[in-house]
Amino acid sequence: MLGIDDVAAQLGSIGFCCRGCGGCCRRVAEDSNLVLVSPAEVRAIMAATGMAWNEVAEPYPDFIGADGGAEYTLAWCLRRTADACLFLRDGRCSIYAHRPWICRTYPFMLVDDDLVASECPGLGAPLSPCDARDAAADLCRRQAAEAMEEAGIRAVFPGALVPPGERAVIDSEGVKVLHD
Repeated sequence: MLGIDDVAAQLGSIGFCCRGCGGCCRRVAEDSNLVLVSPAEVRAIMAATGMAWNEVAEPYPDFIGADGGAEYTLAWCLRRTADACLFLRDGRCSIYAHRPWICRTYPFMLVDDDLVASECPGLGAPLSPCDARDAAADLCRRQAAEAMEEAGIRAVFPGALVPPGERAVIDSEGVKVLHD
């Protein structure tokens, strides 16, 4: 796992400044604005907005078939409208202070020991050492949070039972059967 200083150095050499264009929040291709969220992130957004779970999150769209016609998926995503994230309002994030890790760290992510940058018009802009270090710390915290969620799913999964004919999300908290 990369340390904050290593990530900060890489971020500084790439450069980034968010232009506030909202492009990352808009749908430009199938699932281009799919934002994975953990149960903890969903709950934080619920607390901040007063919205219910199903108003905030939807199941990850790829389901896996199981015995008895059951289907499951292993993640949640922020709800979306036909063309954008549900929380993009008037070109701005309405849950900015409570936005998920993926949004806080976009266009970057850590994959094992590699820093990956997604396409974004803000790449290449000067980034101060202080801002690079702050972004690196967020990326490292995101990586740790994602590892914890994955470990939780691995712990739950062996005993997870999805009722025949039902669809469910299996996350770190257990099996959540979906009701339409």
